[in-house]
Amino acid sequence: MQPAHRTPHGLKTPRAAAVAGILFSVLLLTSVLLVLQTLRLDPTDPGDWLGAQSWKVALALNLIPFAGIAFLWFMGVLRDRMGTQEHKLFATVFLGSGLLFVGLLFTSASAIGAILITHAALPRELSGSVTFILARSFAYHLTSIYALKMAGVFLLTASTIVLRTGITARWTAFVGYAAAALIILGSHFMDWTFLIFPIWVLVVSIDILIREYGSQAKAS
Repeated sequence: MQPAHRTPHGLKTPRAAAVAGILFSVLLLTSVLLVLQTLRLDPTDPGDWLGAQSWKVALALNLIPFAGIAFLWFMGVLRDRMGTQEHKLFATVFLGSGLLFVGLLFTSASAIGAILITHAALPRELSGSVTFILARSFAYHLTSIYALKMAGVFLLTASTIVLRTGITARWTAFVGYAAAALIILGSHFMDWTFLIFPIWVLVVSIDILIREYGSQAKAS
């Protein structure tokens, strides 16, 4: 009989982390690309995207909650892979930065969603108003500064976990360190840095999946 405190083996497989990571990456990259097609990455955005193309932003906002859920699964499985190697300091920073990233991302998306709802109700009054500038600046800074900084911290700790567990190639950890430095130092100056985080998760997840299937093929 399996003890109640043990985690079922099915939740410990690297494949679970890979699937969750790929799902998160695809959803978040899709959301970002949809936003980039319409919304200007500028706190003084005039709001010309409000109108016929606003459906792309609305679709992106609806995808973000599912990306966040997948990211929580990815984070949980990676932390579980640490097992007895888990270090309290890294575990705390890893968990805290990941949760803060998701929370800040959701808050920023909610601010943009509030702009869409307000524009639908009062289209003439919102564009160019102080309320629009405030909400738009709030969402911009929340994402480009705070959420991305937490993503950078998460990359640092996740790369360390990759090195400790060996669930993926060591080079992905070194790439993660470089990506984290770029995000932490340049997120406020280079808007495209937001793409780095989901791309790194996608690369790591694919590598985990390939290694998992490779090990199964050798075992059979």
